[in-house]
Amino acid sequence: MRGVQAAPGTPLNGRPPGPPGRPRRVGVLVAVAVFVLAADVISKAIVVAKMPDHRPIRLLGGLLTITYTRNGGAAFSIGTSMTIVFTAIAVGVIVYIVRAARNLRSAGWAVALGLLLGGATGNLLDRIFRAPGPFQGHVVDWIELPHWPVFNLADSSIVCAAVLVVLLALRGIRLDGTRAGQGQA
Repeated sequence: MRGVQAAPGTPLNGRPPGPPGRPRRVGVLVAVAVFVLAADVISKAIVVAKMPDHRPIRLLGGLLTITYTRNGGAAFSIGTSMTIVFTAIAVGVIVYIVRAARNLRSAGWAVALGLLLGGATGNLLDRIFRAPGPFQGHVVDWIELPHWPVFNLADSSIVCAAVLVVLLALRGIRLDGTRAGQGQA
């Protein structure tokens, strides 16, 4: 029986240690992230191709306006001279999510991290590949609501992820699907 275990402390069944009966939710995370990223990239490509010299398009009686703008800063155009810092933050967020995915067994956290990963990646691609230069590019924003700054689908995804993270934290749900102080969720 001594030669059965690959290394001391590793499980005999080949599955990674974690809460029993809880599958990893990496597929959910990846599916959500890919959907968000695709929607963001496609919507920005359409806006850039169709609206460079176009006046804003008012929809729903002015409740929604499609307005093409470029943003070198963060939310609300804060920190427009710090584009490289926001690029580094986005890379850090993406690295954290990829590393955290190993322990991901909560569907709620998978959706939240997928939203965050897709949104951060969408804006990061703009910062890397758009003018004025690599890692200093301005993000394409195009959704405008009354009395609110212009934003994009990646921004919306990041905000939805933040709301979901707060709800999961308030409920005490951890990445591995267990509840704080209660064992299984």
